[in-house]
Amino acid sequence: MRRFFVFLGVVLTTIGSAVRAQEVDSMAPLQMSSWGDAKTEEVIDYIPNVSLDARFGYDHYFTDGSGHFGGDGLYLDIDGKISSNLSYRLNHRIASTFYEDNSGFNGTNWLTLTYEFGDFDITAGKDALLVGSFEYDADDLDSYYDMNSMFYNMIDCWQWGITGSWYPAEGQSFSLQFATSPFSAERQMFSYNAAWWGEWDFYESYWTVNMWQFDQNRYVKALNLANRFYLGDFTLDIEYLTRAADISALFRNDFTFIAAPSYEVGDFLRIFGKFGLERTATDLPYELAYEDCLGTNYLFYGAGIEYFPLKENKDLRLHAAWSSNNLGDNYLNVGLKLRMRLTDAARHLLSK
Repeated sequence: MRRFFVFLGVVLTTIGSAVRAQEVDSMAPLQMSSWGDAKTEEVIDYIPNVSLDARFGYDHYFTDGSGHFGGDGLYLDIDGKISSNLSYRLNHRIASTFYEDNSGFNGTNWLTLTYEFGDFDITAGKDALLVGSFEYDADDLDSYYDMNSMFYNMIDCWQWGITGSWYPAEGQSFSLQFATSPFSAERQMFSYNAAWWGEWDFYESYWTVNMWQFDQNRYVKALNLANRFYLGDFTLDIEYLTRAADISALFRNDFTFIAAPSYEVGDFLRIFGKFGLERTATDLPYELAYEDCLGTNYLFYGAGIEYFPLKENKDLRLHAAWSSNNLGDNYLNVGLKLRMRLTDAARHLLSK
């Protein structure tokens, strides 16, 4: 704990120094050109946004009547710019209950450098694999793990690689990604992923086609179709994800179906639910399912409520979530998520 407070002090001191330096730089927004004319430059804020995100609470297991208080995770999040078209992002797990090894880069969710040019950008580093699923794409601290699919809980989504994206129109993007395979353990293997995002007033799509290497010259082929429908304050996610070692077996041996409705009451309350069905054959050459679910249907479902008590932002969230499945598991999680904005805190201290 002492080390953590020392770390926090160093971060605040560093941010404070950066804020002071930025204030000095902002005194000279004009630069003389080689022709002697005053030329206005684009003012770029080089001060990174630094925050600590934490979630903790109480878990109760109705199956055996046990329960405990504890933390789900403490994450460091940094976003910043190097130039007008070059930016970086970092998300690192300082502590987490749901990962066995948080040491070194194993504890890094993403560490990326992005270069933007026109309607394109290129991102290199460690990032999430492009998989068409809103459940899969949710941040760790926004996800209720016991309510999620086997696929979500078993695939290693954080991988090193490179992604190129094209934005042909507002709300539309296409991406190609070459990265390490989620099955890379003892030796290097690769994955190839293509994604399309589309966004309209009433509908949002996130579809991907994937190939994940699991053996020499052998790949899991996947088609993942996430669809989000909006009707006023009501939202419905419908997702279908299917996987197979042979394309001819797609839609038959290994798939996930998810239906997740939610309803928002103003900006302060969200009520949500989830129902999912997964089917996994017994003779698959790769492992993305619980052992006792092979050859059977796995049902998972739950409901919850989130409350945001602050009017100015959603940095504090209180939640209660119940989840269950056809294996006999039955859980309740009550807790809170907190975002501590260190950059904003440093700005506030210096303004006094």
